[in-house]
This record gives sequence, structure tokens and C-alpha cells, in this order.
Amino acid sequence: MTNQQKKKWLLVLLAAAVLSAAGFFGWQRYLREQGDDGLVSGNGRIEAVEIDIAAQSPGRLKEVRVQEGDFVTTGQVIALMDTDMLEAQRRQAEAQLQQAQSAVVTANAQIAQRESDKAAAQAVVAQREAELRAARAHLSRSEDLAAKGFLSPQALDDERTRVASAQAAQAAARAQVAAVDSAIASAHAQVDGTQSAVAAAQANLERIQSDIDDAVLKSPRDGRVQFIVARPGEVVGAGGRVLSLVDLSDVYMTFFLPSAMAGRLAIGGDVRIVLDAAPQYVIPAQISFVADVAQFTPKTVETASEREKLMFRVRAQIPPALLKKHIFKVKTGLPGVAYVLSDPAAAWPDRLQVSLPQ
Repeated sequence: MTNQQKKKWLLVLLAAAVLSAAGFFGWQRYLREQGDDGLVSGNGRIEAVEIDIAAQSPGRLKEVRVQEGDFVTTGQVIALMDTDMLEAQRRQAEAQLQQAQSAVVTANAQIAQRESDKAAAQAVVAQREAELRAARAHLSRSEDLAAKGFLSPQALDDERTRVASAQAAQAAARAQVAAVDSAIASAHAQVDGTQSAVAAAQANLERIQSDIDDAVLKSPRDGRVQFIVARPGEVVGAGGRVLSLVDLSDVYMTFFLPSAMAGRLAIGGDVRIVLDAAPQYVIPAQISFVADVAQFTPKTVETASEREKLMFRVRAQIPPALLKKHIFKVKTGLPGVAYVLSDPAAAWPDRLQVSLPQ
């Protein structure tokens, strides 16, 4: 073996020794963090619930009042849709509503007129009944006189004709009352129809007004603008996204733990989060979710070593009160480490005591 080959072998052995030492010290550190002090950890990133701000109705985007990265509060106007067409529709609906309301007034006036006609017809009926009673009484006296020979048959026939005429006049007057009653019922039906038209016009106006109100896009939560999808002048469809927010009141870290540890976790258990960007702070959190199925599963699970490869997704929720207090400092996407006590009854070490910015 030449000297050059010996040197190569020595370098290879030296590199192997360095790697072995590094691996040994890394493994020792892992054991200290994961087992010696009763801690189990997992890497993750700060995440938040995303909210899409979308147009309910199709239209042209008129204005966007925020920029990416801006903090917005609940109810803040963040974008406007063009409402020129909706405003025209509202004016048309208002005119239709006024027309329907006028029709109701007219129909009510017709009812009043028909009621007056009915009163006049009833008066005529009363008059005809009085005339009929008088004609019958006169006929009765005439019949007595004719029986005694004091009245001619022709005169008696005239009295009887007068009674029949009075009866016909009475029947005609009563028919006129019935006709007026029918007209009153028709007028009432017409009022009902016009009132329905008023209700329909009112509902149409309210719908259009609702579309106009929905054209003012407001933030449903306190959050930060993540990205803007549409720009002023663009046409968006119904449900088309205009921009996206992150809800800073619902922030969490997702990380993974082996099955042996995940099976011992309790919902609401304590978690400590340390971010790479701010290692001097320790953020408290609570376990809000543990997956019921493994995320990383080997092809076959036959031995204990294989089962240790099963990893379960865990979510650590940061308390909303804490987020609200530091809401302007909350940022998503930051990587970090989540720590969980392997023994829930154990105490947190000094380096993982809660430490927050002032």
C-alpha cells in the first residue's frame, strides 16, 4: 500500500470518527430532551384559520381598501363592489312598490264606494217593501169592496197588477243589493291581491338592498390580510374570492408525536411552544386535537420497532386571550418546537417556564 493510499484511509477513518462522535452527542442530546427530563417534542409551524372574503353576487370590484399584511378589525370595510346596476334595480323596485301601494289605496276606495252603493240599494229595498205593503193593504180593501159590489172588476184587477208590480220592484231591489255584495267581495279580493303585490314589491326591494349591503365587504374577524386575489376593475363571479385573511384569534401549531406518546395525551393538556425566531420566549398552549389515525405508517406493522414509526398529528391551540393581548405581534408560518410532558403530573423544567414579551 502506498503512502498516498494510507493517507486516504486515514482521512476516511478520521471522518468516520467525527461523524460517530457527532451522532453520539446528538443522540445524547435527544435523549436528554426526549426522555431524561420527561419531555417529548415535535417540530411544527404556527398556523391560523384562513378566511376567504368573497363577493356574494357577481359584479365588478370597485375598490380594495387594504394592502397585503394589513391588520383589520371585525366589521372594518375592506372592499367595495360596484353597485350602479343594483341602484337602478332598487329605484325600479321602489317605483313598483309605490305603484302597488297606490293600487291598494284605489282598491280600498272601491270598497268604500261599493259599501255606499249597498247602503243606497238597501234603502231602495226598504222603499220597495213599503210600497208592496201599501199595495197589498189597498188590494185587501178593494177585494172587500168588490165583494160587496161597490168596486168594479176592472179596478180590482188594477189593484192586483199594482201589487205584482210592487213585488217585482222589491225583488229587483234585493237583486241589486246582492250584486253590490258581490262587487264588495270582488273589491276585497282585489285589495288582497294588491296587498300581496305590495308584499312582493317590498320583498324584492329588501333583496336588492341586501345585495347592495353585501357589496360592502367587511372583515368578519380581527385578522391580517394574507393576499389579495382580485384588483379594482376586475369582474368576479358569485362566491369569487377578493382577498384572504388569517384569523388571529384562532392560532395553533401542528406537530407529530409517536404512537406511544400520542396515546397518553389528553385534550386540554399543557404544551410549551418555542419559536426559532424568538427562542427567548416560551408560549403556553393546550392540546385541542389528536388525530385518530397515523399520519406516517410503514407498509407492514409487525414488530415493536415498526410500530414506533407510527406518528400522529397533534394540534396545540394558543389561548385566544393571549392572542388578543399580543395580536399585533402574532405571525403565522414561523417554525418552532412544541414540547409535551411525558408524565402529565411532572413539572415543567425552568427552561420551559412561560416567558412572554411585555
